[in-house]
Amino acid sequence: MSTIRRISDVFCQWPFRPIGLIEIIGGSYISIKPEVAYKRLISRLLQRNFAVHSWSYIPNFDHQIQANDAWKQFRLSRKILEKRVGLIPKSIRLGHSLGCKLHLLAPDGGRNCNGLVAISFNNFKADRSIPMIKKISKRLEFQTEFSPSPRETLNLIREHYEQINNLLIRFKNDKLDQNNLLFKSLKERDSDKSEIKQLDGNHLTPISLGLIENLLKTDFQSSLKYKKIDSIVDLITQWEI
Repeated sequence: MSTIRRISDVFCQWPFRPIGLIEIIGGSYISIKPEVAYKRLISRLLQRNFAVHSWSYIPNFDHQIQANDAWKQFRLSRKILEKRVGLIPKSIRLGHSLGCKLHLLAPDGGRNCNGLVAISFNNFKADRSIPMIKKISKRLEFQTEFSPSPRETLNLIREHYEQINNLLIRFKNDKLDQNNLLFKSLKERDSDKSEIKQLDGNHLTPISLGLIENLLKTDFQSSLKYKKIDSIVDLITQWEI
């Protein structure tokens, strides 16, 4: 059982001799406590002997600044880990929902990792992500949009994102997933090796069951949920990059 170390806003969980590192940025608001929201996913990755760093954040409108902050903090956490165990042979960036976008906007263009896993990529405009913002902005007569905007984000991916190894995971019942748009943008780049996989589940499948869900769901339903998370872990850890 690994202990949790907090380095800045990164929750670090390290097995004794990790074979790789997974850097997780989760979805909006659930990632205030990523070590709880993604507990099952993280525990399964630890069992496969991967070190896991998960970033805690509260989303704001400037996604580029948040992407820069996450990248810097992950870099610091990795340096501290490598001082302890030596060089990490493989590192994978894992994003869920908004977390995919923040990884894609990293200032190194994805160069300093072996690949990105994008689960349920989400790149909606602010007024769809935050329904009340449209009413408020009209009332106060100001325009509000994420920076970069959805269109700008896809342009930046085509022009500046350099990582060619990208595993996109979507779920059959996920109406918020926009991985098809991401896949199209990635494939417009030279030498791209991105692939897309579909699994059973929905947008919340990677998230661990909360207390209320545990009370309402049967053991059978909980077991199905955990099997879906295990399928995600299988894809990640068996990915040849």
